[in-house]
Amino acid sequence: MILTNDLIIRSALKKKLENHHAKDKKVRIIEELGIRHGTVRIDFAVVNGIMHGYEIKSDRDTLQRLPEQMNEYNAVFDKLTLVVGKRHLYDAINLVPDWWGIMTAKIDTNNEIIFHTIREADDNRNQVGVSIARLLWREEALQILEEYDQAGGVRSKPREFVYKRLADVLETDMLKEKVRETLLVSRGDWRFGLLPILNGG
Repeated sequence: MILTNDLIIRSALKKKLENHHAKDKKVRIIEELGIRHGTVRIDFAVVNGIMHGYEIKSDRDTLQRLPEQMNEYNAVFDKLTLVVGKRHLYDAINLVPDWWGIMTAKIDTNNEIIFHTIREADDNRNQVGVSIARLLWREEALQILEEYDQAGGVRSKPREFVYKRLADVLETDMLKEKVRETLLVSRGDWRFGLLPILNGG
């Protein structure tokens, strides 16, 4: 068996996601989206009507960091899919929650990556408002608070105060909608925007 690596899976997955979402009216595919101010980064985030995260663990990677990453991803994304080399499949099934999707990636005889869906991603019911708010830059979060006339007392405070206020003010569904709108529109060309977008503020 030829072992996969991150680079070849990443390239093939990028093309797969682009093709799958080619007809979407609004979509942005973000590489290396920073979570919790860049403490962890998910390999791909697809932002359209929902936020769907994709994490890659190739045959040459280990699963050592995955539990920590999972905790952060679970707080943010509507759906999550783990893309693994076949050597990690059984460990992955035992490690990730049942609602995570799982795909395998292997190299065929033509040196092409073949993906196989083991299970589809289900809805995440464990999201945390303040974690979702942290996807925004401080200025973006503050602007949303200004729209709701709720920025008083936090305009000069550190970003964490702004994020907590935003999570308190908005219901989770509305907060998610505002974050998606920001990622889709406010940061430039949204169609297949594949350059990294990092957390700031």
